[in-house]
Amino acid sequence: MSLSSILSADAIDSAIKDCQAPDSFCPKKFFQMCGLTKKSPQDVKKVFGILDNDGSGFIEEEELKFFLQRFSPGARVLTDKETKGFLCAADDDSDGRIGADEFQAMVMS
Repeated sequence: MSLSSILSADAIDSAIKDCQAPDSFCPKKFFQMCGLTKKSPQDVKKVFGILDNDGSGFIEEEELKFFLQRFSPGARVLTDKETKGFLCAADDDSDGRIGADEFQAMVMS
């Protein structure tokens, strides 16, 4: 399954273009622009599964760096500042990784 089977390619494109400059990525704005905030909880879980590159059930810091590239292969890598900010914003239990429920809570909030 690909992200474009859940989200529109145009919406993904717009969201990627909006955060092309280093340190301009804002997860909540990105989720709104790509249309993820309007999707069902089941679709959000599917997106989480795609973003969980190693299938561990969590999105770790290393996977977060390449977050934008999971949406569009030509996108940039997140900066360390963006990666840590994203992790802090979503990691409710402070275990250093984002679980499916934490991801869903961030997207839907």
